[in-house]
Amino acid sequence: MLIKLIQPKMYRRPMDTDIKLHMAPPLGLLTIVNLVRKEHQVQLENENIQQIHYDDTPDIVGISVTVDTLPRAIEISRRFREKGCIVVAGGIHITTAYDTIPENVFDVLCIGAAEGTWPQIIKDFQENNLKPVYRCQKALEGNQIVSPAYDFLKKGEYLYCHVVHTSRGCPFRCDFCYNSAKAHQYVNRNIEDVLADIKAVRSRHIMFIDDNFAGNPKWTKRFLKEIMPLHLKWRAAVSINTAFDEEMLDLMKESGCQSLFIGFESINPESVRGVHKVQNHTQEYEKAIRAIHEKGIMINASFVFGLDGDSPETFRTTLDWIVKNKIETVTSHILTPYPGTALYDRMKAEGRILTEDLSLYNTAHVVYQPKGMTKQELYQGYLWIYKQIYSLKNIIRRCPESKSVRASYFTFNFLYRKYGKFTDKLCRALSYEKIGSIAERIAKSI
Repeated sequence: MLIKLIQPKMYRRPMDTDIKLHMAPPLGLLTIVNLVRKEHQVQLENENIQQIHYDDTPDIVGISVTVDTLPRAIEISRRFREKGCIVVAGGIHITTAYDTIPENVFDVLCIGAAEGTWPQIIKDFQENNLKPVYRCQKALEGNQIVSPAYDFLKKGEYLYCHVVHTSRGCPFRCDFCYNSAKAHQYVNRNIEDVLADIKAVRSRHIMFIDDNFAGNPKWTKRFLKEIMPLHLKWRAAVSINTAFDEEMLDLMKESGCQSLFIGFESINPESVRGVHKVQNHTQEYEKAIRAIHEKGIMINASFVFGLDGDSPETFRTTLDWIVKNKIETVTSHILTPYPGTALYDRMKAEGRILTEDLSLYNTAHVVYQPKGMTKQELYQGYLWIYKQIYSLKNIIRRCPESKSVRASYFTFNFLYRKYGKFTDKLCRALSYEKIGSIAERIAKSI
């Protein structure tokens, strides 16, 4: 059979360039590639980096769907179904909110892990017994997780090809996160399988893309000891409680950790409590920052604006706090109630959802009624704080105390954020992979 796998194009946020679209390959679709390619011909088309080809007629078209790409996925599906193709929709939005998908826009809904659904989908298709819904019937064990097909990549089109996952899901259930939905599980992979993936990407610079790299501290510590001989330089996302585990931080530093992405979300305790982010205690934030910085590790802090405890003053106080604590990089979002999450259910019950246009659900639009400010105040504040954080003045003011990370700090703040449009032009001229490699060498050598 011919199976075509498609990643619909995402919508850029106001501060993003096309670098965001070319950041990293779709590991979910690459996992499906490894599941099916031994017996079938496979094509993978990522609309973020290439056009979708409609001139062939695959037997099955698989589309990976996030909430904001659902409208585009429906349009892609329509065109292939008109050609007589069977369209299977899966991905995080289908798994989280399958009951919100309009009828008759896809032939099959794939709910849960590909490992527990795609083999049966193909078998039933071949036997002319295809069902409208497939669910992964039980939680996966670590040894059942299939590695992505890294050799299938168009490497020149991605800034970072060396992305590896050590787990799926997160042990926490914050209201605004997909992981608050019952369909999601948390499981670590076998360490041997992760080490094989690190070898497969052929780089010492690794981006671990787990929702929570340190969600299982015992597993993570064993893993960090295993990668020490590899002399990696790596980054990952963790919850803030990791900062209070001194053994963990020591192992992270010794094994080559350069940066940790942490969801601070808000410096307002009322705002944090309102979304049940139980692992965050705002009174301990600065202690956590000091502990991480003392190890020479940078912080990429994530903030969500528009929480019920927020007001127009939140933007100024948050900016001052970020500068004071010399947070190296910041990712900011407008609170977005994804369908299927606890936050969406609560806001829907309160009558606060303002639009069902899911293309706007990308954390860059106000799709609900805020409590402590107007829609316009929230949106303008979101744009304002980004510009202020990455102003020349505040890039200088946030310069890290640790000299060992300053090259990485300035590389990211200038090349990716401050002058991202210029960097994107270079990427188009030389390839995204090459610019990513050059940036890593600069950060390492200066």
